[in-house]
Amino acid sequence: MFEGMEPVEVEHDGTLLRGYAARPDESGPSPAVLVMHSAVGIGHEVNEHAARKLAEQGYLAVCTDMYGAHLEGAPLDQAAVAFMENRADPVKQRARIVAWFDAVAGRSDVDRERIAAVGFCYGGMSVLELARSGADVKAVVSYHGTLETHAPAEPGVIKGHVVAYCGASDPYAPLDDVDNLRKELIAAEARTYQITVFGDAAHGFTDPQAARLELEGVEFDALSNDLSWTGTLVLLEHVFSRPSASRTRS
Repeated sequence: MFEGMEPVEVEHDGTLLRGYAARPDESGPSPAVLVMHSAVGIGHEVNEHAARKLAEQGYLAVCTDMYGAHLEGAPLDQAAVAFMENRADPVKQRARIVAWFDAVAGRSDVDRERIAAVGFCYGGMSVLELARSGADVKAVVSYHGTLETHAPAEPGVIKGHVVAYCGASDPYAPLDDVDNLRKELIAAEARTYQITVFGDAAHGFTDPQAARLELEGVEFDALSNDLSWTGTLVLLEHVFSRPSASRTRS
């Protein structure tokens, strides 16, 4: 996994984090996209796959690590412990997300004025927390992310476009949470946002291997996956002012 990708290390609060960057063919400072992992951890295949496809579109895509380099390749039960530890300290968790943004923004090969973030499940929550932090991120895209937060966005703090792709049958982001997110964004005076609910989708609809988790309410949905990915590429083209390119993910 991550073969040929560049290791990217960030130290946060005494923990060494190790992510991986997929580089575009273009030279010079590039627009960048953070790819934030699910509760399974950075080794979840959807992260690497998304990053490589984004690099093909001309973006420097960085798979970020929220658990620690020592847990790379760890079994699911250890990832679950790290997930619960992060969730138990939401202030530290948000700071870790921002630390990744700052690290990517500080790279010489990144155009710091053109940075976005996408995330799956836990990563979907993470990118929403990044927007809530006030970071200068041009767009965040949450795929079946959890939507609750310890600190809703303050008025005027959200600087970029916020997108949440949700499943109507997602037990981890029920429709009440979806509506609360909409109310939060309105109260925060978010200038541009989009919330899409796929009626046939559950949690994990972007993961072709979702059935392996054997969890109720977690299921791949090809149409929701393709629609959300195509929408993401269109969004990035607009916020980064780039010409359209191939939008194929499969």
